[in-house]
Amino acid sequence: MWKKLYIYKVGKKFQSLIAHLCKKGMVDIMRKIGVLTSGGDAPGMNAAIRAVTRTALAKGMTVVGVLKGFNGLIHGDIIDLDVRSVSDIIQKGGTMLYTARCNEFRFKEGLQKGKETCLKEGIEGLVVIGGDGSFRGAADLSITQRIPCVGIPATIDNDIAMTEYTIGYDTAMNTAMSMIDKLRDTAQSHDRCSVVEVMGRHAGHIAVNTGIACGATHIITEEMPTPLEEVIERIQNTHTTGKHHFIVVVSEGHGDAKEIANEIEAKTGIESRATVLGHVQRGGYPTVRDRVAASQMGHYAVELLEQGKANRVIGFQKGKLVDYNIKTALTMKKTFDEELYRIAMTISF
Repeated sequence: MWKKLYIYKVGKKFQSLIAHLCKKGMVDIMRKIGVLTSGGDAPGMNAAIRAVTRTALAKGMTVVGVLKGFNGLIHGDIIDLDVRSVSDIIQKGGTMLYTARCNEFRFKEGLQKGKETCLKEGIEGLVVIGGDGSFRGAADLSITQRIPCVGIPATIDNDIAMTEYTIGYDTAMNTAMSMIDKLRDTAQSHDRCSVVEVMGRHAGHIAVNTGIACGATHIITEEMPTPLEEVIERIQNTHTTGKHHFIVVVSEGHGDAKEIANEIEAKTGIESRATVLGHVQRGGYPTVRDRVAASQMGHYAVELLEQGKANRVIGFQKGKLVDYNIKTALTMKKTFDEELYRIAMTISF
């Protein structure tokens, strides 16, 4: 029987050999894994926790949950997870393991404390569910402390470059769409312009998709900056066609919704109101897409650890699951769908 083996930098042939030996039971890879959620919460995190736990249990592993992200790893806040621990959570938003940001984990001392907890608890591999900040911590733990980690991208912003889709994105868009639809009812009743700020950090993916889905008169994002004069001109031109109520969707961090609304009202005479949707977009029951994607990613994460792979992050490309070295993934640049934006500007007026 071979001893436990962690694969960091090996060729594809050797990885195939190890995978074959794992299936034959000739390599002892993982007996106990941990799972944590880190950074901002996203609908579908619970579905991922459930998939990780049940996949690992099906493979004969022991599973523990780390509470409050890397903070819990530093301070040893660990709970046992079994089949019933993760029952009836797939439909719930938020995360049963709670989440937090941990500045201490950016430094060597924090990483060493995390490793000590893993050694004390017998955790041989860790699944980290979160965004790019969480993956930096996972990469450091894998590379400098030799604790194998696999990352699952969960962020409503969909701003992880190596994957076409992140857990929580679909739910957030549907929540924003529902809220904007309700705001439209009021805007229509009063002949108003409603300026709506959606989340996304520095990414305009939520804005452009909800904007086109709700028929917004204009969409303002960081990737496609638009002078306010052009937004006002578009509203005025649309007004001449007989339309008397308007929706303007603004991506978080790219303009102040209240200032934009005030300027629109001052220049057009159309009564305007600003609404910041905020953290309501992070909550609620995850959609089918988020539940399924989370389940697929959670299952795949355990398989990677079982094969002895470390410092990996999972994603979707062309609808298929892929995995990348975390450091490599973090250097990639996310593209913005400019064609979708152009379509929105063509059909929404």
